[in-house]
Amino acid sequence: MEQNIMTEKLIADVRRWINDDPDAATRTAVEQLLQRAEDSDAAAQDELQRLFSGRLAFGTAGLRAELGPGPLRMNRLVVRQTAAGMLSYAEEKLTQARGQADNPQDALQGPRRIVIGFDARHQSDEFAADTAEIFSAAGWEVHLFDRPGPTPLLARQVLVLDAEIGVMVTASHNPPQDNGYKVYLGGELSRFLEPDGLGVGAQIVPPVDREIAARIAELVESADARQAAQDTSGVHRITDEARRSYEAEALELLDTETYPQRDLHVVYTAMHGVGGEMVASLLRAAGFTVTPVAEQHKPDPDFPTAAFPNPEEPGALDLALKTAEAEDADLVLANDPDADRLSAAVYDERTEAWRQLSGDEIGALLGRHLLERGPLRPQVLNSPTPTRTEAPDAAPVLANSIVSSRLLERLCQVRGIGHAATLTGFKWLARVQNMSFGYEEAIGFNVDPAHVKDKDGVSAALIFAEMTASLKARGVSLIAALDEIAAEAGVFVTGQVTIRVSDLSELGKVTAALRTEPPLEIAGSSVVQSLDLTQDPLPGSELSEATKTDALIYLTEAGDRVIVRPSGTEPKVKCYLEAVADTPGLDASTEVITEARAKASHRLDELRKSMESILG
Repeated sequence: MEQNIMTEKLIADVRRWINDDPDAATRTAVEQLLQRAEDSDAAAQDELQRLFSGRLAFGTAGLRAELGPGPLRMNRLVVRQTAAGMLSYAEEKLTQARGQADNPQDALQGPRRIVIGFDARHQSDEFAADTAEIFSAAGWEVHLFDRPGPTPLLARQVLVLDAEIGVMVTASHNPPQDNGYKVYLGGELSRFLEPDGLGVGAQIVPPVDREIAARIAELVESADARQAAQDTSGVHRITDEARRSYEAEALELLDTETYPQRDLHVVYTAMHGVGGEMVASLLRAAGFTVTPVAEQHKPDPDFPTAAFPNPEEPGALDLALKTAEAEDADLVLANDPDADRLSAAVYDERTEAWRQLSGDEIGALLGRHLLERGPLRPQVLNSPTPTRTEAPDAAPVLANSIVSSRLLERLCQVRGIGHAATLTGFKWLARVQNMSFGYEEAIGFNVDPAHVKDKDGVSAALIFAEMTASLKARGVSLIAALDEIAAEAGVFVTGQVTIRVSDLSELGKVTAALRTEPPLEIAGSSVVQSLDLTQDPLPGSELSEATKTDALIYLTEAGDRVIVRPSGTEPKVKCYLEAVADTPGLDASTEVITEARAKASHRLDELRKSMESILG
């Protein structure tokens, strides 16, 4: 006999949802489910239990989930509740900030601003309008983009307007059925919460994410964000003027005197996202030849040629590579759907085939280019402003996330330039003092942190094209350039092992088991150093509640590095592997470097097998 799981609380929660949901489609779906469930339909009862068994929690600086009804999906009511919670939290903190001001009366005169952007996914425009309505009704000065655009454009506008909050409605490179909600803090609110000013314009970090989530839960328990007529007539519309301003600033990054070469044919794909118009226009304005992948150039929320529109996914670049072969192009560039990430592929003459570069390879290439060029905006780096706290004689720092390769760090050491490693995510990289370039292995790059405090696949595409054209002019391919970097800094080869679990609740058990029985050796090499980031700081950093994270780092006698950490959004544990091999110096031959890569690659295979056994 099947058990009825329709508790009184579940029924009450469902009816309350139906009463508050402003969206006729999701409201009707839940009504029909409830009717079937009350008629003893076991499948409907199970579905309601699944949809109402919890609430979407803030993950990577916001929300991300499948579209659908209920508190565990992305929908208009979840967005309205989220916006109401953020509003309540922000107003409380701003009241505290103004109470501590030297002249609170003057402080009260300033407007409270929010900037809202959105991509072309299903319902992104509705979620953006709902957020605008909630804040506008509370008397905030609301700036809403008039059409879909890239995430970097929103991140920039938070700084331009010195806004307290920025919201970008996007699910980045997730599947078509998903949507999401990224939250940035700036202005007076950010400076109150982080007095050093390094977080202005960046995505939220702990404990702010947990505090906002708690405020949302409190509001939902007491009284949900009530249904209201959607009225954004009083909202300031952000028009193409902001886009033109961003484009002008991006073109300023190019060094047309030292790097004037423009003989480069680029095949570009927007992956059905919102970067196509801007990136193709910028590349052409810079003087490069551009051929867009026609099938993927215009925004399409159904992503018809890419079920998983992530440039890193196998097969995602097939159309772009096919176009590059037909056009005899020099370079393939790809953005993800919200254009904050960048991927690249080149023709490898050694294998006579096109090859996609890894995030670490792109990071090393861009890093070396910017080490040679210097900070792209030195006048900004060395001029303190309300959003930057560096000293006037600040030295530039290059940075990457801890799970990225150590190659850039080694290159900085060789060149005598500062380097920093942070926790995973650009919300941490954006807070590195004096950073002139930052990247993470998941194809996220920032070449202009003065104007965008997040990864930016648009401006990075411009600088990558500049670098590739310069190398081509001196007869050096990107593959050969990687050999040059290896000759200078050594060979670093990276890979991953992924362990999937049945659900998110199982994630912590993997790292807990490793803490109980830590490995003494990995792939036959003794572990010489272990770091547990729940209690140990990253080298050169201080441990705080905000920076504690469930991650384990192992360094071996052979020079290997292994990092184990649970995913923040998926039921899997990621294991990042890195093997190294030394090269004899700048005059190392191609053959010697190839041999060193083969040695490191073999070692990486041994690490992979060893960690699969350990985590098994």
